[in-house]
Amino acid sequence: MNRIGIVRLTTISCLAGSFMLSGTARAADLNVQVDRYRLLHESAIVGQLDELARLKSVAADPAGITAAADRLQKLLTERGFEARQLSAGPGTPPLVLGVLKTAGAKRTVIFYAHYDGQAVTPSQWSSDPFVPVMRSGALNTGERVIDWQSMHTPFEPEWRLFGRAVCDDKASIVAFLAAFDALKAGGVAPSVNVKVLWEGEEEVGSPHLAEVLRNNRAALASDLILIGDGPVHQSRRPTIYFGARGIIDLEATIYGPIRALHDGHYGNWVPNPAAMAATLIAQMRDENGRILIPGFADGVRALTPDEQNAIRNLPAIDEGLKREFGIGRSESNENLASSIMRPALNIRGIRAGQVGESAANAIPTTATISFDFRLVPDQSPTAVRAAVERFFQASGWTIVANEPDLATRLGTPRLVRLQWDAGYPAFRADLSAPAGKAVIAAASKATSATVVVLPMMGSSVPLYVFAEVLQAPVIGLPIFNHDNSQHAANENLRLRNLWDGIDTYAAMLAELRW
Repeated sequence: MNRIGIVRLTTISCLAGSFMLSGTARAADLNVQVDRYRLLHESAIVGQLDELARLKSVAADPAGITAAADRLQKLLTERGFEARQLSAGPGTPPLVLGVLKTAGAKRTVIFYAHYDGQAVTPSQWSSDPFVPVMRSGALNTGERVIDWQSMHTPFEPEWRLFGRAVCDDKASIVAFLAAFDALKAGGVAPSVNVKVLWEGEEEVGSPHLAEVLRNNRAALASDLILIGDGPVHQSRRPTIYFGARGIIDLEATIYGPIRALHDGHYGNWVPNPAAMAATLIAQMRDENGRILIPGFADGVRALTPDEQNAIRNLPAIDEGLKREFGIGRSESNENLASSIMRPALNIRGIRAGQVGESAANAIPTTATISFDFRLVPDQSPTAVRAAVERFFQASGWTIVANEPDLATRLGTPRLVRLQWDAGYPAFRADLSAPAGKAVIAAASKATSATVVVLPMMGSSVPLYVFAEVLQAPVIGLPIFNHDNSQHAANENLRLRNLWDGIDTYAAMLAELRW
């Protein structure tokens, strides 16, 4: 971290000790106060994000996970929170819990984010993924590297910080901390009791989350859970989402001959697993993305009138996205928002034989299709798996769970190995519930723009776990730029999104009432 950042963070910590939990400000005054604070502390705020992004909190680096959890616990303690770590046992990444009570508050809100990041392949990055780099814009736009530590503030809001987890989700953590500090600096009390929950294994599927939540129900009792994960709407406007699709993954391996064979000698006679894979995909979905598997969408919950109205009111962004992505059409005649309300069958990859210029004139031994099925309420992963397997069997496939032996190969004309993950269901909260209305009202006070309300986000987040275990409303509070390269190389955060996120978190801390 730069020297200016260290000095200002020290100032922030000192302010934490003198914070007076008294009164709240009117929304306009609050926005002015928070923005003034941020303008004076931009270097420290970016420095905090830079510091956290340098901690290698990825699943492959347990020491990095531990270091990040310890640092986050300390940051909460410095701000007056009762902070501790919750764990499912030795060797499991901890959740960091912070609790701060507010005198007279009638509601308790959990602010969730995750501090782990996706795995990296450094060779795919333009710079070291764990040494954040500031650039003047997105990659391949004539951008330049910025030595932000030596620059005067205010920073240009279109600058972007590049590094693993700078957005997903460490930006949400830093936005929360900065918003909290801004309120403390002005003596503005939260309107709710605050609980912070930061997870360390979301990017590997949250395998211990439900267990930790169940084991700590009393400590995590709350009236609302705000999930600080995900990108804002492509219009760049502040966004609230009320659900997320579920997911279940499948690797399907189709078997051909036991060794690669010359396709001139044996083509038209030996079945080609790559060709069988192409035929199978065409039988499962059409070119418009419509799923052809019988029973796949049984039980899907219809959208309510409020949800339909919210979708109609979304900004039009489809034509702009086509230009941004370089595509001549969309898969359906619906807009993007309507499309992500439906289940999806996605092909993540196909592998067979050699690829590229060195591809041999040979029939490959296997072809593997990597699927993910995005689910909507009220589909279950178990029911989807059953429908897919019935479809395979009805189409003449013999399903195996392990590598087949010769007898199995000789005994079936179509042989496929299916490897499923556990998956999890979708979740969609009630737009018209009091807590939801309160969140929308608070978010609206933080911005002059109309807040985008999404009934459900297209990506998958295990919101159902929180709702099922803690029995409280769950609502998404995203702040990342939509073009952040989340989960990919060159992940980045646009500074304007961080500044807007600080305003949003400040409003959630100070203006939530229902």
